[in-house]
Amino acid sequence: MTASDRNEQLHLGAFVIAGPGRPGGWRYPQSEDGWLDIDYYRRIAEVLERGRFDLAFFADILAVPNRYGNSHDSQLRYGALGSLRLEPLQVLAAMAGATKHLGLAATKSTSYYEPFDIARGIATLDHLSGGRAAWNIVTSFQDAEARNFSREEHIPREKRYDRADEFLEVTHKLWDSWADDALVSDRSTPLFVDPDKVTPVLHKGEWFNVDGPLNVPRPPQGYPVLIQAGASDRGREFAARWSDLIFVTHYSMESAVAFSKEMKERAARHGRNPKDLKILPGITPLVGETDAIVAEKRRVLGDLIEPVSGLTTLSYHLDVDLSVYPLDEPLPHLKVPGVTGHYDEMREASDKGGLPLAEVGRMYANRYEGDFLGTAEQIADKMQEWFEAGACDGFMVAAHWQPGAFDEFVRLVVPELQRRKLFRTDYSGGTLRDHLGLTRPAVGDWRRLQDEQKDSE
Repeated sequence: MTASDRNEQLHLGAFVIAGPGRPGGWRYPQSEDGWLDIDYYRRIAEVLERGRFDLAFFADILAVPNRYGNSHDSQLRYGALGSLRLEPLQVLAAMAGATKHLGLAATKSTSYYEPFDIARGIATLDHLSGGRAAWNIVTSFQDAEARNFSREEHIPREKRYDRADEFLEVTHKLWDSWADDALVSDRSTPLFVDPDKVTPVLHKGEWFNVDGPLNVPRPPQGYPVLIQAGASDRGREFAARWSDLIFVTHYSMESAVAFSKEMKERAARHGRNPKDLKILPGITPLVGETDAIVAEKRRVLGDLIEPVSGLTTLSYHLDVDLSVYPLDEPLPHLKVPGVTGHYDEMREASDKGGLPLAEVGRMYANRYEGDFLGTAEQIADKMQEWFEAGACDGFMVAAHWQPGAFDEFVRLVVPELQRRKLFRTDYSGGTLRDHLGLTRPAVGDWRRLQDEQKDSE
């Protein structure tokens, strides 16, 4: 199936880190160290908007991980994922002021925040950006995070998603607590807000008791775009029910095709149009003007990697202390309490390549998800292949180093995708929902969808 047969173009998100990013990448000569500088993030936003990206997506973490060897040392020493991470909503507010079209996605946990706070914060960003906000919903999974929120241990996996389901019900009730036309601002009457069009939610449940209403009007998008990355069976079911966009990583196109097919089928079982669920696998392309340039970049980046820097991050993601396993033996078969998707990806890579644990760590610190390396034409070929095979609706593009790798992708790969008519040459709407081809939900749409799904069971 060609792109023209689908009558669609692919979507592009940018996986941005409000910190040093990959352990070797921050050491790369072209990497800039403005992680605490507001202009650093504004420049990234401007680059992405110049490249007509749908959105910038900020992952987050609520602790400096200590899962590897029960110590923070490896995270801090190697600049791994939790060594430094700014609060994403504040960074996105700065990026909103530097752009007019770029979508803005913040990660917030349903395990440690409250629905009113999240509903208010994301709605505020949606208003201030003119309808460009998105929320990446995570349930969190680390005891290190729990202990930063006055808890000894984390909520068990199944309970985490029970809480998340109720959390989403409450946030939608809060966003719907204002009618779209409730804010009148009539000075002569006077009538600031029509009281008949603002309704308390009066929610009482297992996890939350929330009166409402929200003290922010209904978001411009109706509901902000919802993103989820759950890879477990319960996580996939949660994503099929609630998400507009799924972020996932795959080692191969074959696993990406299987995942996409499964998630579209799950969405249909929830009474949704499968086309309204956009799947953007993460890729970390390495692009250059020639094969020789790409090979040299790969060599330099690889030389900057210490295996432990990848293993400490993988330990965090899996919630397994990998320091207890020999570095010269394969990645063991494990029951993973953390992110099963990352384990499946590395398990596939380890099995196919016969890699010892040290090389798994090196790969994880500097991995090229899907093997997107080469010239602009070669990378565009592979993106087109995945897209036309039904593996995805687009890609979440990560950078080995910031901001230069984003600039190279925009300068080299985006024009090639545009030449093939695979990607937009300009924005055609003002909101993130417009970019993604999603309709604006009316008040109560989330509830009607749930009711229809229950009726079909």
